[in-house]
Amino acid sequence: MTKERLSLGKKGEDLAIAYLEKLKYKILARNYQCAVGEMDIIARDRDTLVFIEVKTRATKDFGGPAAAVNGRKQRQLSKVALNYLNQKKLSDVPARFDVVAIELGWPSPRVEVIRNAFELCYG
Repeated sequence: MTKERLSLGKKGEDLAIAYLEKLKYKILARNYQCAVGEMDIIARDRDTLVFIEVKTRATKDFGGPAAAVNGRKQRQLSKVALNYLNQKKLSDVPARFDVVAIELGWPSPRVEVIRNAFELCYG
């Protein structure tokens, strides 16, 4: 991955965390990594554990940011979430997947939280 893409991703995650904290999410982990992949943010929204994918776009050349969370990506994120739940012994805790879509623009970025963006995917 290029330095520019890494920088764009970090900027997006920083914006997402600030926005989520304003919405009263409690951030538990950032860039959680395990053998099956990575989750951008893991947080609590009241009693619900939330697995969050952040997608940031500087331009609209390749579609909106949320469109990048396709079926393959959803399966990947589901595997990471199941790993986290098993590792932390939290299988009885309510959980969901959110996507934070960020479009960098002038005069300010547009941040959208898509709650319950998709269901747990197997396979």
